[in-house]
Amino acid sequence: MIKYLSAALLIAVTTVAQSQNKLTPETLWKMGRVGEAALSPDGQTVVYTLRNYDLHTNRGNTDIYKVSIHGGQPTILAAQNYDETSPQWSADGKKIYFLSNSGGANGLYVMDASGSGIKRLTTFGDDISCFGISPDGNRIWVAREVKIDKNAHDLYPDLPLATGSIYDDLMYRHWTQWEDGSYSHVFVGSFVNDVVGNLTDIQFGERFDAPMQPHGGGEQIAWSADGKKLAYTCKKLSGKEYAISTNSDIYIYDIETGKTENISAPNPGYDMNPSFSADGSSLLWLSMKTPGYEADRNRIMIYDLKTKSIKEATAGFDLSVESAKWSADSKRIYFISGIDATEQLWVYDSRLRSYPPIMQLTHDVADYTDFSLAADKKVTYAVTSRMSISSPVELYKTDLKTGISTPLTTTNEPILKNITMGKVEKRMVKATDGKEILTWVIYPPDFDPSKKYPALLYCQGGPQSTVSQFFSYRWNFQLMAANGYIVVAPNRRGLPSFGTEWNHEISGDWGGQCMNDYLSAIDSVSNLPFVNKDKLGAVGASFGGYSVYWLAGHHQKRFKAFIAHCGVFDLESMYGTTEEIWFPDYDLGGPYWQTPKPKSYTQFSPIDFVKNWDTPILVVHNEKDFRVPLGQGMEAFTAARYQNIPARFLYFPDEGHWVTKPQNSVMWQRVFFDWLGRYLK
Repeated sequence: MIKYLSAALLIAVTTVAQSQNKLTPETLWKMGRVGEAALSPDGQTVVYTLRNYDLHTNRGNTDIYKVSIHGGQPTILAAQNYDETSPQWSADGKKIYFLSNSGGANGLYVMDASGSGIKRLTTFGDDISCFGISPDGNRIWVAREVKIDKNAHDLYPDLPLATGSIYDDLMYRHWTQWEDGSYSHVFVGSFVNDVVGNLTDIQFGERFDAPMQPHGGGEQIAWSADGKKLAYTCKKLSGKEYAISTNSDIYIYDIETGKTENISAPNPGYDMNPSFSADGSSLLWLSMKTPGYEADRNRIMIYDLKTKSIKEATAGFDLSVESAKWSADSKRIYFISGIDATEQLWVYDSRLRSYPPIMQLTHDVADYTDFSLAADKKVTYAVTSRMSISSPVELYKTDLKTGISTPLTTTNEPILKNITMGKVEKRMVKATDGKEILTWVIYPPDFDPSKKYPALLYCQGGPQSTVSQFFSYRWNFQLMAANGYIVVAPNRRGLPSFGTEWNHEISGDWGGQCMNDYLSAIDSVSNLPFVNKDKLGAVGASFGGYSVYWLAGHHQKRFKAFIAHCGVFDLESMYGTTEEIWFPDYDLGGPYWQTPKPKSYTQFSPIDFVKNWDTPILVVHNEKDFRVPLGQGMEAFTAARYQNIPARFLYFPDEGHWVTKPQNSVMWQRVFFDWLGRYLK
């Protein structure tokens, strides 16, 4: 009989690492999380956000700090009992603008560069999600929600206590939010002497979001150098058409004429994140060529504002671009791209004598996640955000000539210096088709090769998300290793940073070569003398959860425990309940009612192989997960228990596709390691 895990038992669970020098779930929530960073115009000072959590109160708070580009002790600038976010420098470097929710709704504030003289600049009640000030400081754009569509209460005002919602088309919910009739719009106004005035909705009456929801931000909107034009990203589709298409575009709004022009209309895939060059001649953006394919190679496109011609800067470059920015002199483009399971900083320079004219600047065993450049042309460095499997994000000063990075912040050094991390090893594993799989192997911090250790196969989500040098606050490899497991994390077929062919091989073949890659990786590592082949587990979320469900029906007795978080279990019901339908249309081959029926549904749905299940499984699923809806986990748990397979169902009513609340996250970790300990220890 399956019983609920009581609160008392949760507190008493001691399967997490006990030693003071080992990582624990609670320790992860003591770490400060370095966020957005902005380099001052003269390149001498960095402002950045830092978010800290209180596990006891179950909440977090974001503050703004600054640090000299030469290092030293950071100074806190804005630290009220509210969230201060999105710091931006004034053009002269004397002021810092930011958002704060101290008034209940997110408002725009300003302070001196020293942190003094904090003042609120907006008084309207609506939340501002992001903002941008023109280079000359005289204009501003802000993004906020606008109610356009009527909801059920508008239709039936005499039923104020009714809880029903009415929808007539698709895209009625997205990630964790139900459609409520409001849309994010861009407003443009004057900003003379820090006074926000005459805000104009440049999308008046449009049922479209800019930035794109739910994850888009200020990176999707940009001022021209003269402040007379505004470029923004938007997918001007609605209903079913929105749900089945990735066709977003770059629009340029002319401040003086009020006219809007779509400059990327010929491309049927994603076009996002515009950026004007400082000399006023060009605009760049990121673009995916293939319609409906959200994991396509991201290219850098350059638009000549005079001739209106477009060229691809990354032609001949087989990797995907994550973010891109112009140099201050408008002669180079710096960008981040993955290579060999790491994220690195690169430069495009048409003057380079190579094809393509692109050079990799950094070569660290780490991930560069973001960067900021100075407006001063003489500055030859960037501020970068960098992390690794063994270290959370910190800020670095990166030389743009040598690629050498030196740390600017050491936020979590007081914690990390008392923690022993496990060795991270890069192994190349031979796949069944002869290709090599780059696999990270993480060892327990007190590893002794004369002993035998249980091992965990980590199955990545996405499905096209690199197993890079990421430091996760939930799927943390070092935390797994600290609990006595050898972690095997392969970059199986379908993961970026190994070229477009490798990345594309998973589409339409979910249960094919990528699953062989998983088995090749765990078989290779489990043959090492210090791995206990009788104590192997497989864990993963999203597509990683799908992988666990698939392996449960095909593993041929390899594994003794499984954990699937928000995993896809039944491809047909998944198609009918997920929201971004362009994804299964491309990756699964279309709807299940097509003739002929795509092989994804006839060959690769885990539900068809539950008769082969024979291994204990922990299923985790969340109520507000609209990407992989709750029913997927419920079906899997029912299938396991009906067959008398030991199983446990961990359910969070207030979480989406991830687990983000502090105490929920710690509970997740405790149940996770308790389950593994039962069968692998």
